[in-house]
Amino acid sequence: MKTPMRILLAALVAVLAAGCGGTPDATPYQLPSENRLPPGAAVITAAPSQRADQSCDPSASLRPGAQPQPGAMPAGSTMAAIVASGKLRVGVDQNQFLFGYRNPATGEIEGFDIDIAREVARDLFGDEKRIELHPIDSANRVQALKNNEVDMVVQNFTPTCARRKDIQFSSVYFTTDQRVLVTKGSNIRSASDLGGKKVCGIPNSTTLDAVFALPQRPTVIGMVNWLDCLTAMQEGLVDAASTDLPLLYGLKIQDPNLEVVGDAMATDSYAIGIQQKNTDFVKFVNGVLERIRGDGAWQRIYNQRLSVIGPSNGPPAPRYSD
Repeated sequence: MKTPMRILLAALVAVLAAGCGGTPDATPYQLPSENRLPPGAAVITAAPSQRADQSCDPSASLRPGAQPQPGAMPAGSTMAAIVASGKLRVGVDQNQFLFGYRNPATGEIEGFDIDIAREVARDLFGDEKRIELHPIDSANRVQALKNNEVDMVVQNFTPTCARRKDIQFSSVYFTTDQRVLVTKGSNIRSASDLGGKKVCGIPNSTTLDAVFALPQRPTVIGMVNWLDCLTAMQEGLVDAASTDLPLLYGLKIQDPNLEVVGDAMATDSYAIGIQQKNTDFVKFVNGVLERIRGDGAWQRIYNQRLSVIGPSNGPPAPRYSD
């Protein structure tokens, strides 16, 4: 007697299911999403409130004086000590495309911030290559200066009154807006749509204040760096990122499935962080920034590194406290 075909098929399905360890329609086991986040990622429950202290003008710096010639720094000055060491130690990022990132083709760290730092080395030594780059996490920028690990930090560093209690800042060399980055086709079209969503950012950054100020609060996931944030977006572990526009464009360029949406949430500015005691070096760095505003070097660097985000309005005018 022949066995009916449907019975054979049923038996085959049963054998296959047993071999796979379950029934054909069993839901595959998945790790909880929180276990798939990059190392060091964690939920941030409170705003860093970097801008809460309004006791100063955070963007005002020390007016530069007469600028010494390269290699001829005043005796006993911070600049003379740096020249004697043979190199300028600079805290930078190596994960922020456009501003400070490691070029996979060369292995070298490059970007807008790196070129700004090289201009300081040029005026110290007469040689922009006399520079030693120290990659540091954004959350450790102040501590790296306090610990004398670096002479200055050039890493999309926003001056605030809170930070000025521990370090000094140069005049502002870049200004920008804060926006939102999402995957194309998402239902997020502006910051007002972030309520209940997962948004990644960097701990202790000024841009998190604007995210926490939203009427409908998102869940904020702190990442060690922006490449981790990009990976989390690509894997669907977070819904959006929010920070300064050029940094978002840097992520977008690396993944064309992403897009920047919405109006400006806040404005931000970048300055060079310097050790608190080195007032003479603050004035020297401000002299370098004055030079590159006037001789076209700032615009040349912008055109080379940041033209993908659109034409610039030129370097921001400095504000001095004296």
